Amino acid sequence: MVKNLLYILIFLILSSCKSGLHNNDEIVAQVNDYELYKSDLKNIVTKGTNAKDSTMMVQGFIDSWIRKYLIIEQAEYNLSPEQMDFDQKLEDYRNSLITYTYESELIRQKLDTVVQEYEIASYYNQNKQDFELKYNVIKAVYVVLPIESNRKKLFRNLLNMRSFSNDSLEEFANKYALSYYNGYRSWIRFDDLLTQVPIKTYNQELFLRDNKFIEIDDKPFSYLILIKDFIIAESLSPLEMERENITNIIINKRKRELISKMHQDVYDKAVKEKSFKVFDAK
Repeated sequence: MVKNLLYILIFLILSSCKSGLHNNDEIVAQVNDYELYKSDLKNIVTKGTNAKDSTMMVQGFIDSWIRKYLIIEQAEYNLSPEQMDFDQKLEDYRNSLITYTYESELIRQKLDTVVQEYEIASYYNQNKQDFELKYNVIKAVYVVLPIESNRKKLFRNLLNMRSFSNDSLEEFANKYALSYYNGYRSWIRFDDLLTQVPIKTYNQELFLRDNKFIEIDDKPFSYLILIKDFIIAESLSPLEMERENITNIIINKRKRELISKMHQDVYDKAVKEKSFKVFDAK
């Protein structure tokens, strides 16, 4: 019986009904002066939803609506008129949205997002104090082979810094290695390398100073590792690692300057055209 009544309710709610602002619209729930109308439930149930799911969706929406307005009623009862006076806040919020939208559109249309290499280098050189490394970084290459591989000598020769060749490494690593990493020209954190290869060290700085080529047998794998270069924590971070960060800093600076200029231009134009007046506030 209850189930049939719910289906009838669904049918009544979702049946076509065209009305004005609640003229001849049916009320389906009420919390004191707040009313939920059939038209408010127009898009709750999507086309093709079965009757059982439709019932649950409508029930859930109505229950949520009731709970929401019970809390609103409770709040209105307990708050003072002054606490519920949101006119100024709404006006401030609206003005902030208008300003933000206009500034965003100005940025979209006018902002130059191309940052030249000389600009990045110039910013880096003028602000080196801001680019201190928080960790040790390295340029490294490693190859992982089966521990019984007879190609170790080949890769030892390939990883010799004087004869290192990207093309040769790629060719032979793809043929014989289980995996490899070529960071010969890229800085990475030393800690990141340690998650990939079984190097054990309690003093990273000392280890990096004393080791250029490391070979580790850790069954069932052999690891051949070349540390081409390193920079110790608290040293100057290399420009290559800071390039993206500096690019973002420069673009954000341009944004601020563009917005600031727009604000000043608007003010200067208004002064010239006498578009505003200031009255004695005493």
